[in-house]
Amino acid sequence: MNSENIGKLTQNLRGTLIGRDHADYEDARRLYNAMIDKRPLLIAKCSDAADVIAAVNFGRDNELPIAVRGGGHNGAGFASVDDGIVIDLSLLRGVRVDPVKRTVRVGAGCTTGEVDHATHAFGLAIPFGVVSTTGVAGLTLNGGHGYLTRQYGLAIDNLIEADVVLADGTFVTASKAERPDLFWGLRGGGGNFGVVTSFLFEAHPADTVYAGPIFWELKDAGTVMRWYREFLATAPDEFYVFLGLQTVPSADPFPVEHRGKKICVLLVSYNGAVANGEKAVNAIRKALPVPIVDFAGPIPYPALQGMFDGLYPKGLQWYWKGDFVKTLPDAAIEAHIEQVAKAPSEPSCMHLYPIDAAVHRKASDETAWSCRDATWSMVIAGVDADPRQAGTLKKWATDYWQAVHPFDLSGAYPNFMMDDEGDVRLKATYGDNYEGLVRLKKKYDGSNLFRMNHNIRPAA
Repeated sequence: MNSENIGKLTQNLRGTLIGRDHADYEDARRLYNAMIDKRPLLIAKCSDAADVIAAVNFGRDNELPIAVRGGGHNGAGFASVDDGIVIDLSLLRGVRVDPVKRTVRVGAGCTTGEVDHATHAFGLAIPFGVVSTTGVAGLTLNGGHGYLTRQYGLAIDNLIEADVVLADGTFVTASKAERPDLFWGLRGGGGNFGVVTSFLFEAHPADTVYAGPIFWELKDAGTVMRWYREFLATAPDEFYVFLGLQTVPSADPFPVEHRGKKICVLLVSYNGAVANGEKAVNAIRKALPVPIVDFAGPIPYPALQGMFDGLYPKGLQWYWKGDFVKTLPDAAIEAHIEQVAKAPSEPSCMHLYPIDAAVHRKASDETAWSCRDATWSMVIAGVDADPRQAGTLKKWATDYWQAVHPFDLSGAYPNFMMDDEGDVRLKATYGDNYEGLVRLKKKYDGSNLFRMNHNIRPAA
């Protein structure tokens, strides 16, 4: 790489350009998923949109592969690239709440927890995520589901506009009024079309919720899962319940006598009057066997969002497999229970996140995210702190997925897909919207500059 060109980029950035000889290089290149170990040539820590424009132009003009990093939380490791340039947005962390219009302007480097902190002061929230360290950008561009999804839809359903740097270095705004085709593609099509520098979201009331996890021993999992599949269809929109199969962590505040046990968990969250939430959760308590742990109660919404952060810190080994799930027949339930019993570590788990109710009220072609008729987004996560476990985690997650996939839909939430899924899975994920995304890619990034993602290649 020409040192003169690098020098010019350094001069053009208000932020910092980090090369391999920089003291901060090793820390700057680390990702949330420690199973990914890439060595970029340069990391451009951008302080504003002008920096992003300079970095995009530099990467394109010097024929370097480009990766874009928001929160760095992506399981597949698309936030970095070997021997290329990482456009790091982590300095773009401004959040501005308009409590009158109920809108929130969010910088692309923000985590969901940072946004929750800003919006909670006004009794508002945006429907995204279940872990507060997740980056807003990657979560949103691939759809974004979380505790408020049944009530208010996906993150993309609440996106009003986005500022974007295109492959030619042009800065544009995409909304229903401006570049509506690009706005359509950004809502679920990932980072295929440009670098988003800021988002404008609609926010909704959310303050104190009645929420928390309730644990049953694995012997009761069949009963809980059969009840859950029937219950969800009748639950009010404000009542969100996701189901997990996992292990009680060997840490506080979990009771010592239950640590290490395989369990079935319902994570309940009622966004409404606390008394109504307690009544709704009490109905679950009466309908099911006595749980071994019950932490559900009134809690501030940001505290719910950050509840699991300590259990899943940056730097663990991760291997994820996902599916969209429409039904949960008895045979699928049996397969799930059999597979989770073989989990290779305490943090390894399977979760079923609801994507029904408000999500179903959008047409499948209204956004690039097309799967508007699934009931759940499933993730199987093999997780451990020990790098020597990487192969074991991948095998367990893959074997588990192969056992349950015949009962599921063909596609998956892109944020739960690794980089080895292939075109067949990608086409299944986007369904009838895939060809439209291919045409859009040709229009906005015909040279496929932005290819470090679940890549939609432009039409020939």
